[in-house]
Amino acid sequence: MNYCENGTITDFQILDFSNFETGHILLTVGIIIMYLMAILGNLMITMVIGLVPNLHTPMYFFLCNLSVVDVIYVSSSLPKLLSITITQDNRIYFAGCISQLFFFTFSGTCDIFVLTSMAVDRYVAICRPLQYTLIMNRRVCATMSAMCWTVSAVNSLLLTLLTSVLEFCNSHEISHFFCEFKTMTALSSSDTTSREIFIFVEDIIIAFVPFSLTVASYVQIISTILKIRLSETRLKAFSSCTSHLTTVILFYGPILILYMKPESEYSKELDNLFSLLYVAVVPMLNPFVYSLRNKDVLDAVRKINARNIFST
Repeated sequence: MNYCENGTITDFQILDFSNFETGHILLTVGIIIMYLMAILGNLMITMVIGLVPNLHTPMYFFLCNLSVVDVIYVSSSLPKLLSITITQDNRIYFAGCISQLFFFTFSGTCDIFVLTSMAVDRYVAICRPLQYTLIMNRRVCATMSAMCWTVSAVNSLLLTLLTSVLEFCNSHEISHFFCEFKTMTALSSSDTTSREIFIFVEDIIIAFVPFSLTVASYVQIISTILKIRLSETRLKAFSSCTSHLTTVILFYGPILILYMKPESEYSKELDNLFSLLYVAVVPMLNPFVYSLRNKDVLDAVRKINARNIFST
């Protein structure tokens, strides 16, 4: 049973999808499929990149980072959602909620930074091809990767600490399918004005600036590609960006719709639906985007399969 001690609630009730009676089995099966496909697909991408020397390049190094982050991303929320749909027990204890908040924020932020790093890599490869190996050397790539992970961890830790000291005595019902900062702040009985200002500034630094940098990179990339005279060379240059560009659209699309759509009486249901898209569907689709639309990855998979066949 839920109770309040010293201004802090001991457990919460996750409401969204917990009372989903129509198509309950379908929902459960859907979550299982999305989670398994996201985990197996991203682990496969990581394994292929690690085993094939031809893929030890900056672009695939960052793709490996993205796959690892996506495994953490889906694991931060889907297992608990799956537990709720199966057991119908929608309780989540305070410690569990705070842990979920940390890993979700960490992986979401890291996703943004890694996608931005990949955009910079594509910009240098197409707009500065003669300087590519000099600029995107191993040391630079390792530093960019370390910065992505470190800044994301520090940011997530800060937001988690700010949330953990809030009071939650007025309500314990989370109208979402996982614990995230804005939902927890809205639920709190504490004065959250300073935190709302902080998250607004952080959204500009953590989300808007990297997104703007990604857009600016692709404006330059497309401009450079259009100046290429040979259609075959132009097509080859553009094809090297399509997988990443597709991933960027899949990741930012639901988020932009979520924040730009007008409020309505069904706003909360739509918010949660779009949240499910970028939390579960996008990490599930990323491996398919990079395997089905990428000749290098497909060739690497064939080589591994051939090697396994001959070894047996």
